[in-house]
Formats: sequence, C-alpha cells, structure tokens
Amino acid sequence: MGFIALIFALMIEQGRELSGSNPVYGALRRYAELVPQWTDAGRREHGVFGWLLVVVPVLVLVALADWLLGLLHPLAAFVLHVLVLYLTVGFRQFSHAFTEIQDALRGDPRPAGGKADAASILERWVESRSWGRPANLRLEAQGRGDNTALCRATIAHALVASHRHVFGPLLWYMLLPGVIGPVLYRLAEMLSRRWEASSDPLALPRVPRGDAITGLGRELVPPYFSSFAQTAYGWLDWIPLRLTAAGFAIVGNFEDAVYCWRGALSAGLGHDQRSLLLATGGGALGVSLADPDMEAAWQAQGFDWQGVPADTASLQSAVGLVWRAVILWVGLFALLAAAAWLGAR
Repeated sequence: MGFIALIFALMIEQGRELSGSNPVYGALRRYAELVPQWTDAGRREHGVFGWLLVVVPVLVLVALADWLLGLLHPLAAFVLHVLVLYLTVGFRQFSHAFTEIQDALRGDPRPAGGKADAASILERWVESRSWGRPANLRLEAQGRGDNTALCRATIAHALVASHRHVFGPLLWYMLLPGVIGPVLYRLAEMLSRRWEASSDPLALPRVPRGDAITGLGRELVPPYFSSFAQTAYGWLDWIPLRLTAAGFAIVGNFEDAVYCWRGALSAGLGHDQRSLLLATGGGALGVSLADPDMEAAWQAQGFDWQGVPADTASLQSAVGLVWRAVILWVGLFALLAAAAWLGAR
C-alpha cells in the first residue's frame, strides 16, 4: 500500500501544487510559535520539552488515525497515507522557483527575462525557506551580476531543497512503519528552521512575527530551543543525508562523487548537511557548487574540489540528477514492497 500511496501522492502533487499557506502548515506554524512562549522558563531542558510538546502530540494523532482507519477499512488508511505524503513529500514546493530561474536565464519573456530577474527569484526563494548559506547571496548573485555565481547558488539550493522535501521524508517513510516517518522528519525540519538561532551569522533574516505565512521571527526564540531543534534534526537526518548522497553518487559521476564525499568526511565536514550534499552533488555533476566562503572553509580543512564552473547547462544536469535519484529510490521502494508482499503470501 505504501508504494502505491506514494505514487498517487506524487501524481496529485504534480497536478495540484501544495500551497505554503495551506491550513495544515499554518496551524503547525502557529503552534510552533506558541510553544516557546508556553514552556520557556530560562532553562536549557525547556527547549527539549518544547520540541517534544510540538512533535509527540502530532505523531500520536497521526499514528492513532492510521491505526483506527486501518481497522475501519484498508482504503481509508490508504487515503490517509496519500494525504500525509502529499503534505510531506513533493517536488512542486521547490521546483516552481527553479523553473522560473531557468526561464529567466534563458530570456523567457514570462518572468520578464534576464539575469537580474533570475537573481531576484533566487533571493525570494532563499528568504522564503531560509536554509542558511549562501549568506552573501545578494552581493554575489545580484550585486555583481555573476551568471556563474547565480547558477551555482541555484543548483546548491535545489539540491538541499530536494533532500529536505523529497529524499528525507521519502526515506523515513521507507524506514518506519505507517506514516510516522515523513511526519517526524517534516516536523523536525520545520522546527530546525523556524527556531533557528539569531546568533548564526550565515543565516538570512526572517520576516517579523506578524506575517501569518512566514510566521516566527528569529529574535523570539531562545537559543536553547534552537540548539535542541538543530541537534534533533541532525540526528534524524544522519541516515537520510547519507542515503541521498549515495543516490547522487550512484546516478551521477560515481568516482568523482565518492572522492568528494570522502574528502568532505576526511576534512571533518560530515556533520554539515549542506557541505556534504554540495560536495557529493558537485562531484556527481562534475561542477563546483561551493560559494567562495564555503570553498575557503573547505580548503582550510584540507579539502579542495576543482569542478567546472556552473552555467545554465548545469541547471538542466542538476534536474536530471535529482530525477534519476528519485527513480532509484522509488524503484528500490517498489522492490521492497514487492518482496514484503511476496513474503506475506
């Protein structure tokens, strides 16, 4: 049932994009905004309690609904799986901005065309999701009008987005029973972003709290809430991150991808999600994806990857890499589902 539910969810999402202002996400954002106010009493353990207060009730409700609907009728449980996967796994949450940037770089008149417009689209995309680096995106891509920097930042952001929106929740759906996996991953990822500490010099600024869509202002969250949210997400992302990197290596340039992966790990960069993804993804594509600041940090750690500069052709290559990785993991999921079905007979 899980594999078929995934296919249905992806088909629905391709036909009807999930809005970032949908009621489910909106309710979770408001709840995540209120929890620090309820639980913060100035102690570090309150950050742990606050995180659990957001995550555990949602997981219990989802698991209970899955169990009750399974008792009612298998079709009801199937509908729940499709709904949860539609809310947690999907390309359209990041592919729309990526396509707009490609059109702008090609001079497509629909987004008015041109390098400056592509940089504006990328900046809005980064600010709307706030996945951290590249910190100097405005200066590098817009101020200088550097096409290579713009393409590099676009590919880098797309690889991180594909991991967080597709591979991470998909792999947890494969690893855990029912629909607990993707819900747990998506909640942990959301809290790691929304409770991001204001002390991070590489993080982009947030919209103030009054915005109903983007929600929580970073200055409202104590650092110990952010610290535990980042740590918990790092634990949950340890396996999916490496499976995503392995997928990029298998479907891309395997030798260079493995070389970059080993180089990143030997340089002590394995704990950094972005560094490991960009090193492996860059090796799989044969493209240098690190911005100057990250490249300098890599070289200081003894890791130096000399890929070709990113260009507009690299954007399409990145799309192909992500789709091949998706086919790889969906195919593996199908094999596992078929093996489980045959074993139950």
